[in-house]
Order: sequence, then C-alpha cells, then structure tokens
Amino acid sequence: MPTQEPARPQPTASLDARYSSALRPRPGAVDATATEWAEAQRHLEAAEIFWVSTVRRDGRLHVTPVIAAWHEGVLYFSTGPGEQKARNLAHHAHCALTTGGNSLTEGLDLVVEGRAERVADPAVTEEVIAAYEAKYSSHITSPEGTFHGIGDAFRAGDAVLFAVAPDTAYGFGRDNGVYTHTRWVF
Repeated sequence: MPTQEPARPQPTASLDARYSSALRPRPGAVDATATEWAEAQRHLEAAEIFWVSTVRRDGRLHVTPVIAAWHEGVLYFSTGPGEQKARNLAHHAHCALTTGGNSLTEGLDLVVEGRAERVADPAVTEEVIAAYEAKYSSHITSPEGTFHGIGDAFRAGDAVLFAVAPDTAYGFGRDNGVYTHTRWVF
C-alpha cells in the first residue's frame, strides 16, 4: 500500500520554458520559476473537486469528477464497484487526476499521474476516512451531507477506495499574465 512505504523523497521539479512565460517576455516573466512542490501540495489538500481520467478496454478515455483527499503523499478517491472508472481501473490502473480553476489570469492547475491501487488495509481506510471528514466536514459528517455515510461505504466495500501515489505531476500556473509549466518527477 502506498502509504505504508518509507517516506518518499521530494520530487524533482523543472520549469518547461516552452510552455511558460520565460520564452515570451512580459512584465514579471523574467522571474518565472518552477512551482515548489509544497505549493502544489497545498492546492491538492484544499481542492474540493478533481477530475479522474481512466482508459476503457477499447482505448477510449473516461473522465469524471470525484472528491479526493491528499493524505501522506497519496491522493485517494473512490467509486462504486460497478461504475465505469472502477471497471476501467481493473484492467488498466494508470490514471490521472486533475484539479484547478477556470481563470485565465490566476491560479494553479494540477495533474497527478500514477497507478490507482485499491485500498484493502482497514487501518489505511480509517486514516483516509478521517482525512475525508477533516476536508469535507459536514458534506460527510452531517446526515444532510451529500456524501454522508461514505466512510461506512468504504468499510463495507460498497465504495471502492483507490490510492494514487504520483509518478509524475504537472502544474500550470497563472499569475497576472505570467504562465509557468512545472513538471515534478517522483
């Protein structure tokens, strides 16, 4: 299980100038640098909605929104055992989770690529339930919450919990017309 491995080293970060303002000088662009991984982690921890991309058996993509929690260097999300993304991941574990904003001039869009592994360890499941509850609060803990009962669904196997430890991640930053494209390799 990804969370039980020794602490992973910090990823190496590089700025891809081809897709950053460094090649198209404008005010502030000369100072364009790779986004620090710590900043990316803060965004992963705070983001409420992610889009998971999986591959169907026939090679077509399947993209759908999910809630997810970043916990101890791993991104966790869930789905019903019979849903398309679960069926896709059963035959092809590689996936990407994306999150970000829709502003042209500010924000940080993130793409996390890795292999989705089913979480089977009850202790890890409990840690992730706690992370979900801390992040989404009343959406999960209140009987009126949209995702109330998700923890019980994880425990009972009515929802499949997946862990994605990043292999590669990308950050697309926008700061008042200064654009950065950072790649992190783990």
